[in-house]
This record gives sequence, C-alpha cells and structure tokens, in this order.
Amino acid sequence: MTDHKEVLYSTRAKDFVDLHDQVETSVSLLDSLESFLSTFQKDLSAVSGQISELQDRSKDIENRLKSRRKIEKPLSSLITDIVIPPTLTTLILDTDVSEPWIAAIDEFERHLDMTKARSRVKAARDLGEVVEGLRIVAATKLRAFFLALFQPIRSSVTTNMQVLQTSVLIKYRPLFTFLQHQAPTVANEVQRSYIGAARTYYETGFRRYIRSLGWLKSRCTDKFEPITTGEKEGSEVTLHLDRLSNAKLDGPSVTLAYMADDKAHKEPVEALLRSILIVFMDNTTAEYTFIKTFFPSESHGRSIDSDTATLSPTSLLSPTLEQPSISGSDYGGTRSRAGSVSLPSMPQVSASKDEQANNDAIWKQIFDPVTEYVQTFVKTIIDPSPPVISLLTMIRLTERVLAEVENRECPPGITFLFGIRLQLWPVFQKLMNENIEAVKRVAEGSGSGYFSRAVTIAEGTVKHLCNRYVTLFTAFVSLTDQEEETMIFSNLLRVRQELEKVIQKYVGQISDAIAKGTTQTMIYEVILQGLNKGVQSAAHPKSQHEIAYWSKLEEEARRKLISVRQAKRRQ
Repeated sequence: MTDHKEVLYSTRAKDFVDLHDQVETSVSLLDSLESFLSTFQKDLSAVSGQISELQDRSKDIENRLKSRRKIEKPLSSLITDIVIPPTLTTLILDTDVSEPWIAAIDEFERHLDMTKARSRVKAARDLGEVVEGLRIVAATKLRAFFLALFQPIRSSVTTNMQVLQTSVLIKYRPLFTFLQHQAPTVANEVQRSYIGAARTYYETGFRRYIRSLGWLKSRCTDKFEPITTGEKEGSEVTLHLDRLSNAKLDGPSVTLAYMADDKAHKEPVEALLRSILIVFMDNTTAEYTFIKTFFPSESHGRSIDSDTATLSPTSLLSPTLEQPSISGSDYGGTRSRAGSVSLPSMPQVSASKDEQANNDAIWKQIFDPVTEYVQTFVKTIIDPSPPVISLLTMIRLTERVLAEVENRECPPGITFLFGIRLQLWPVFQKLMNENIEAVKRVAEGSGSGYFSRAVTIAEGTVKHLCNRYVTLFTAFVSLTDQEEETMIFSNLLRVRQELEKVIQKYVGQISDAIAKGTTQTMIYEVILQGLNKGVQSAAHPKSQHEIAYWSKLEEEARRKLISVRQAKRRQ
C-alpha cells in the first residue's frame, strides 16, 4: 500500500512541481500587480491634486474676469468723459470761432463739467491743468468774436440790427451760454458791450428820426380851438376820415425820415405820433424778445431746449401789421417793415420774476435815451394842444399800441406807453371842458366881462355849432368801439345839453310862433342830416340813440308848428 502511494506521488511529482512553479509565478505576478496598482494609485492621487489645483485657479481667474468686467464700463465712461479728443483740442487751439464751434463747444463743456465732477480721481486731476488752459483759450477767442460782431452796431446806424440778431447772434447763442457757465466775467463783459452798442444804435437812430418828425411837426398849423371858434354863415365842418384811420395799427404807412427833406410835405400831428409809436413798438418789442432769448440768466439758460420750444415770427412781429415801420434815410437800419419781416425761430423762455427783472433792466439800459426822446416828442404834440379829434385819435392809437405791446410781452414797453396814455387823457378832458364852457357862454348870451350886455345869437352861430357838434359826435363814435365809455359820452352829453340851450335861446329870440317853429324844425333837420351822413358810425348803438333823440325833438317841434298853423287858420 505504501509502495502504491509512493508510485502515485512519484508519478504526480512533476505535476506538483509544475503546480508549484505556477503558484510561484502567480504569486510573483500578483506581487508585480500589487506594486503596479500601488504606483498607479499614487499617480492618480497626484493627478487628482493637480486637477483640483487647476479648478481653483480657474475659479480665481473667473472671479478676476468678473471684477474686470465690473469696472470696464465705469473706467470706459471715465476715460470718455475726461479725455478730450485731439480733434476738439485742435479746433479750439488752432481755428477761429465759426459754425463748427457751436457743436464742439457743447462737447467741450461736457468734458469740463465731468472733469470737475470727478476731481477726486487722480487722472481727472492730472488733466485739470490742460482742460483749464483750453477753457481760457476758448473764452478768450469767444470774447474777441462777440465784440467783433457788435462793432458794426456801434459804428453805423445803417447796420441791419434785425438780420444781425436773428441770422447771426441767435445762431451763436450756445457760445454765449458757454461763457455764462464757464467764464461769467467774460459773459458779463460781452453783455455790457452789446448793451452799449445797442444803446448807441437806437439812440442815434431815434434821435435822427424824431428830429425829422419835429421838422414836419413845425409845418403843422393845427391847434385846438373851442367849438365856437371860426363860425361863418352857412359854414360846414368836414370830417377827414383818413385822419381817423391813424388810430389803427393797420392804418396808413408810417412817415419816413427822408420825407422831411421835402419842404412841401406835411403830416397831421396824429400821423406823426402814430409813426413814432409804431417804430417804437416794433423795435422795442423785437429787442426785448431778443434780450430774453439771448441773455437768460445762467441757471435758466442751461434748461433751454431749442428743439422743443420755439418762438414763431408771428409772435415777435404781429402779422396784422403790413406797413413799413421805417426805412431809408437816417433810420434805415431799424426794423424795415412791421409784420412782414421773416424771422427764424427763437427759443421761447417763460421767465421767472428774477429773470424778467433782469430782462427789464437790460431793456431799460438800452432804451432809456429813446424813451426820453419819445417822451419829449409827445410833450411837443400836446403842448400846444392839438384839435380835440386829433387828440382822441392819438389816445386810441396809444391804447392799441399798448395792447399790441402787451400781446408781444414787453413789460417795460407796456409801462412806458401806459404813462403816455395817462398824459393824454387829462389833456382831452381839459379841451372838452373848454368846449363845454365855450358853448355855455354862447347859451348864456354874455360876453367875457361882468358888465357886458347880453349878446344876440345869430343863425350862422347856431348852424356852425350844430355842424361842429355833429362832426365831434361822429368822430368820437367812430373812434370808440365800446358802447359805454364814460370819458367820451359824458362829455358829449354835456356839449349836447349846452347846444340845446343855445338852440332854445336862439329860437326864443323869434317872436312869430310860425317862424319860431319853422326855425326850430330846420335846425333839428340840419343835425339829423349831419348824423345820417356819418354812415361809418351809424351801426354804433350811440349813433342810433343820438339820431332817435334828435328825431324825437324834431317831431315834437313839427307837431307844435302844425298846431300853431291850424290855430291861425281857425282864427
């Protein structure tokens, strides 16, 4: 049995040896694999650490990128705001002021403002000296530019002020606004220069023009005479309707300065006053509009939007006025036509009280000499007193000019014209009182002395007074649009009352009843015929009332005459 086992083991020994070798080989392979896996694990751990490090670096780079992106826009905005383009710098330093400056100066002012606003930034502080130097250069050039523009106004009255203002100065207004904001001292100097030039221009022009009107005034012989003056048998007083048209803004053409050179040329006083007031209105209102457009205060001027707010030409010069204000001769440099001037749009500014006070002050500095000349001329018109109809024509004209100036929004002009109006009304009342007293003296039939005898009233006197009253009434009604105006119609009523007394006094001198009635009826018919001739005022309610009043008196006188005649026939 033992031998059998040994044989068996010996026969399988080789297998055991082979198996042993295989086991050894496997163990060796496993050891190698274990070593390889151990090395791979180490390498994998190293790679994992590198990947983690790369991820951290990637996050850091991404965060830094986000931070850069956050400051990119502010930094770009800062650079854009404070860095002045070379083209803009070259324009300011190397070119004269012209149209390209208009857009450039706005951009430059924006850079100036932003540089000041960012003064805490070192880069802005570093550029401060450069920007300040450019500001000084720009202000210096703009000062010289504006002073040169004003020189023609100062040196020659034939310069067309309206064209200079609307075509040149308004166009360059942004440049002056820049001076107001960035160089106030220079802006004030430019403003004072303009005021001085405009003052000289208007003073010279109006002085020459009013001097010419004064020559024409010296040729006018019209003066006030009481209603009782100049009576002649059968005389008739003619109402000149063309002279009444001087009360309208759209009336006759104004008197031109060169007309005074013709020694045969004459104008009534109301035409002369109309000429000076129309010229005054056109020039002063246009100038005030320019002042409040071109010289707004600094705080107000920055808010002007020239694209959205415009002033049309029709609000500067009324379209209803088509007559020339004044041209040629000594005064050809002012507004050449009233209402027919084509003007470009101007920015419209609604001024505050302070703004208006500033505008009024500039206007007064310019027109103070002019208002004195006009005021002096008005005094020569009313002293000696003109005919009362001419005076009322001038009053109506003044009121209409005042309304137009108010419509054009020129407060200092309104104040001045209102003062003239206040001067004229008392003179009118004085003349009407003299008329009433003159008729009253005729009615009383007495002379001027205490011991003078009663005067017999002549038929020619009565007819003359009736004609003068009708002329006065027709003219007053033609010049009065309102149905009730105390100053006018109360005076007419007093004249009528005194005229009735004259008629009654004259009729009372006639002893024969039929002759008395016939004369009374004839007088009333004369008055009615005169009133009915005034067709231009027939539609006025006062005309209808007046005609009805005298018709009633005429009808009563006619009835009495018929009764007297019938009584005589019965006798």
